[in-house]
Amino acid sequence: MSVEGIWDLSISTPIGRIKAVVDLRREAGVLTGVARGAGEEVPLGDVVLDGDRLTWRQAITKPLRLNLAFDVTVDGDTLTGTSKAGRLPVSKATGERRTVRAEAER
Repeated sequence: MSVEGIWDLSISTPIGRIKAVVDLRREAGVLTGVARGAGEEVPLGDVVLDGDRLTWRQAITKPLRLNLAFDVTVDGDTLTGTSKAGRLPVSKATGERRTVRAEAER
């Protein structure tokens, strides 16, 4: 399964919906990525694809300083799952991969 590409994420948190963009790619056979949102860009850590299950960690500073852990299931060009931020409740995460055509129109 290929998860490489640019993904538009939406995370439903207790403080409202947060939008982010995740860029996943393979470098020397290793899955890596960066997340962009709230005016910052952060590297993804511990990116693992196991079948259709994708997990990663990232640290953010906006809107709060948090360490996030994502656990999502990829189905074609969509993903669904959760984001966990420390002791806070689990938040629902969804995403859509940008298509080549949609990317060209931006």
